[in-house]
Amino acid sequence: MSEVWIRVSEKILAQLKRLEETTGKDRLELVRSLRFVLSVLQRSLLGWTQWVNNPDIMTLFTQEDLKNMTEQLSELTRSFVEYDIKITSLGAKKGLKAPKKVAKKKREERTDRFYV
Repeated sequence: MSEVWIRVSEKILAQLKRLEETTGKDRLELVRSLRFVLSVLQRSLLGWTQWVNNPDIMTLFTQEDLKNMTEQLSELTRSFVEYDIKITSLGAKKGLKAPKKVAKKKREERTDRFYV
């Protein structure tokens, strides 16, 4: 299983490199690249979550391994969240707003419905 994951990840890295090296992207290509990058990140996070939630896998790592993983991922996560805040602030300045909450009455109406 791990060997397949590694081979696919190596192909993904090659694709990421090609995306990074492509110049003159239009807006659509940039959005497509963002979607690809985020899906790669999501794939990796799902894999990490599966490992961390599996005691049989986690017992294979030493305490030092776990410490190093935690430190590395904490650094990456902090950087990502800092960037997330920066871009969310930029979006807010450009008028991006959080979705409005559904009025209480409408929520109540929805719960009264019966579906078969």
